[in-house]
Amino acid sequence: MLSPFRGFRDVRSEMEQVFDEMLGGLSRWPAARQRQQVTEWAPAIDALSRNGDLVIRAELPGVKLEDVDITLQDSVLTISGQHKTEREEESGGYHIRERRHGSFRRSMTLPEGVDDSKIHARFEDGVLEVTVEGAAAVREPKRIQIEGGGTES
Repeated sequence: MLSPFRGFRDVRSEMEQVFDEMLGGLSRWPAARQRQQVTEWAPAIDALSRNGDLVIRAELPGVKLEDVDITLQDSVLTISGQHKTEREEESGGYHIRERRHGSFRRSMTLPEGVDDSKIHARFEDGVLEVTVEGAAAVREPKRIQIEGGGTES
């Protein structure tokens, strides 16, 4: 069975995967990598099939509806936005802040022939759900007849 979609990708993850494969999974800069994991944020994404529809869920805790954008261009669905934090101040003593903030972007290639008028999105309780009607319907591969060259010995 063919998968109706290829999955979410971000450029940094793909680059890291290439380098990890080249280096045999060894990281040259473990401290920098650890710092990067603490400071960067990308929403968790689930993609599933429900009654022939493709349903994409993104967990966006602390993100407001007005800070999220969904676009479709050349069969690529992109969820992007800003994860903002309010400024906190504390007088005296030590203060540690481990909340993440910044922009995020996740993209997914949709199956060919998706009708953009059949894409719907809903945002509730920090979860964005995008439904692409009919995009997860199982499409069997089309078999192509092979013709012979004409002369056989």
